[in-house]
Amino acid sequence: MGDAVDTSRWVVFYPIYINSKKTLAEGRRINASVAVENPNYVEIRDCCNYLKLPCLEEPHKAYSRDFMQRGRVRVQLKRDDGSLVNPAIPTRKALMLKVAELVPKHQGRAKKPQETSSSSSASAGTGGKGKSGKKKK
Repeated sequence: MGDAVDTSRWVVFYPIYINSKKTLAEGRRINASVAVENPNYVEIRDCCNYLKLPCLEEPHKAYSRDFMQRGRVRVQLKRDDGSLVNPAIPTRKALMLKVAELVPKHQGRAKKPQETSSSSSASAGTGGKGKSGKKKK
């Protein structure tokens, strides 16, 4: 039982916290200018591993305001004695800013823009709503 790690005291990190496509009311927690477009929990986990922070991915958990987006990461910022795991990252906010800086450099990000261009062209066909059938005299 001494080997089990209590992750309940770790910081919970949802991808929506650093998503530039979301508003503050929808759950973004950092400035939109430094946020990242549509991050996922795998990228956040890889960034935490790069920063040498112990983390645990929870792929089936969902954010309450956007329950369709699955996945979150629990990150240990402080040890049980209160000392920082990584002195460069003392707070949640510092963690979010650092991860937002690292996610665009993630190896899986190269194929993302191609996927978004195909989805935006599919939604572009709904532009004719504003026209009425009659002309004005």
